[in-house]
Amino acid sequence: MLNNKPNWPILALMVCLTACKILPTKSADGGNAPVFNPDKTVEEIWAAKVVPYLQQKAGPFPEVHTLATTHAAAAGAKYGNPNKQANAPWTFAVRLEGKIVAANTQSRAATVDIDVDGDGKADARVQIGPAVRGTALRDSLDFIQFNDFTNQIDFAQFGKAFNSYADKTVLSKLPREALEGRTAKVLGAYTLGSGQDLPLVTPAEAEIGPRP
Repeated sequence: MLNNKPNWPILALMVCLTACKILPTKSADGGNAPVFNPDKTVEEIWAAKVVPYLQQKAGPFPEVHTLATTHAAAAGAKYGNPNKQANAPWTFAVRLEGKIVAANTQSRAATVDIDVDGDGKADARVQIGPAVRGTALRDSLDFIQFNDFTNQIDFAQFGKAFNSYADKTVLSKLPREALEGRTAKVLGAYTLGSGQDLPLVTPAEAEIGPRP
């Protein structure tokens, strides 16, 4: 004899399979590719590619800045990113060493002014976070191109991710008290004509010496 009672577990499963769809996680542009994670990407390339590139490309700040203000294209070919977009300003990799002559640590976008040539006057302003302005670190790297990104938003987020990672791993460890008179040593990048009174350097590596 046949059992005419419905098999409820099987029926429930059939309803679920016909009514429900399991969709893959999509990227912001609607594709099935993984969503771009700028922070993770920066973390993956920082020690392997970013810092070694800057160490090799950077020149002494006085030499770079003198050439940049007289012949920007020549300075860009030697110390900058020759693959930048044509209408973008030059960004240069620099090494900077000198004495801190002023500090602004009241702002979240804290900075120190560095006297490089020993005349008692500031030659460059160095960002020490936690808020870091601009995209100099991203823009100094010749292996990062705008056309490699899906859209302008991803490219902008990538620039911010460099600043965040620099703050997390380098800048947040720097002292904040009694900075004037201390020595500072920086490896980083700055953009020509950023609108600042002084060249604004974003560090990838930074050291501040002990109190004098």
